[in-house]
Amino acid sequence: MARPVGQALLLGLMLWLTASAGRSLAAGPDTPAAGAQATGDWTVGGAGDDAREVLVLLRAPPPHFRPNAAYGDAYDDTLGRGVRHRIAANLARAHGLTLVTDWPMPLLGLDCYVMAAPAGHTAAEEAALLARDPGVAWSEPMHVYRGEGAVAPRADAPNDPLFRAQPAANQWRLADLHQMSTGRNVVVAVVDSQVERSHPDLVGQVELSESFVPGPPVAGEDHGTGVAGIIAARANNGMGIAGIAPGARLMALRACWQTARGPPATVCDTLSLAKALHFAIDHRAQVINLSLGGPPDTLLGKLIDVALARGVAVVGAYDHALPGGGFPASHPGVVSVTDTPVEGGTPDLYTAPGRDVPTTQPGGRWSLVNGSSFAAAHVSGLIALTRQSGGRELVGARDRRGTVLVAARSGGGAIDSCATLLRALGPCDCACARPAEAPPIARR
Repeated sequence: MARPVGQALLLGLMLWLTASAGRSLAAGPDTPAAGAQATGDWTVGGAGDDAREVLVLLRAPPPHFRPNAAYGDAYDDTLGRGVRHRIAANLARAHGLTLVTDWPMPLLGLDCYVMAAPAGHTAAEEAALLARDPGVAWSEPMHVYRGEGAVAPRADAPNDPLFRAQPAANQWRLADLHQMSTGRNVVVAVVDSQVERSHPDLVGQVELSESFVPGPPVAGEDHGTGVAGIIAARANNGMGIAGIAPGARLMALRACWQTARGPPATVCDTLSLAKALHFAIDHRAQVINLSLGGPPDTLLGKLIDVALARGVAVVGAYDHALPGGGFPASHPGVVSVTDTPVEGGTPDLYTAPGRDVPTTQPGGRWSLVNGSSFAAAHVSGLIALTRQSGGRELVGARDRRGTVLVAARSGGGAIDSCATLLRALGPCDCACARPAEAPPIARR
């Protein structure tokens, strides 16, 4: 069955353009393309340099009606095409050109022949000469067109291959944030399961590592390694991701452990968490990330109060299955973070990226993660950016955590990372990003 005329023309043009593009990429300036076969005056496969290619249009006679036949778009004019091909071959020979390919265009009543000019001759010169021949409808150089508005990599974007897959790269304009701050030398305590310090994206990022879990040491566990990567993975090291605060220094405090049986789970207890919190406060952590949830606890609550009184930012993950988001997210002064909005506009609850987030995993791997734990890690990294030396440490009206997050509503909602950072660094607007005091480097 014959295709509709428009469809056939479109398909033909696509194939012709594809063939032309293939020639320009594969062939050298003076030789046929790889795999081309010369057959007399005809070169199958292309001649090469589009800058020397000329389009020669020869008129074709209109289709004729034949009894017991119908008009169609098959352009089955074998004899006529053979004649025009000989004419084109003679033209090419007379002008010292190479016949590259042709394409019938019955809607225009033309056959289009592509000819390549020899070295030292331009397509424009040859087209002008060919146009003088009475058998040529017209001739023109092969023109090149480029798409407008093509997306080019940002010059200041990290070279980490998974950077563009990170939700924060777009939602939080992470490359812009890093022009203002990388969280340089801010100490962030990751109270979690074991962080794999030898991971390629975490080498040199963990300043101190301690375990408060009984039993033999482990190299790395899923949850803690993933949280640490989101906060402070190395940037511009040509692999993996870029952390929200790649200049921060991590305290990897193992207070939780990964269960060995059943589905992977990470659990902690009051004593291990209390030991880790005490250590973090005593060793001057500026941000404490608690990507965990459970029942209210008096001992842990008192330790968190001490941290807040000392100006430490404490970030907790909101648990949708527990009243008020669980503890520590529900504790006064803790920055409570979720990955998905909560119906009813829960006060003092912030929303941050936490779905389909690529991050570090044990064994030198990267994987996608989901959940409030990883949204909390984003906020811990953002707060580290606001705490970089030279930034103003703001004090909120209702707490003493030293950081005010700018969000969709007062005290909660989706965080505006740009406004948050600019508010901490000084009077400015989002167009005044300035280079950070030190670029986001990968410490070894």
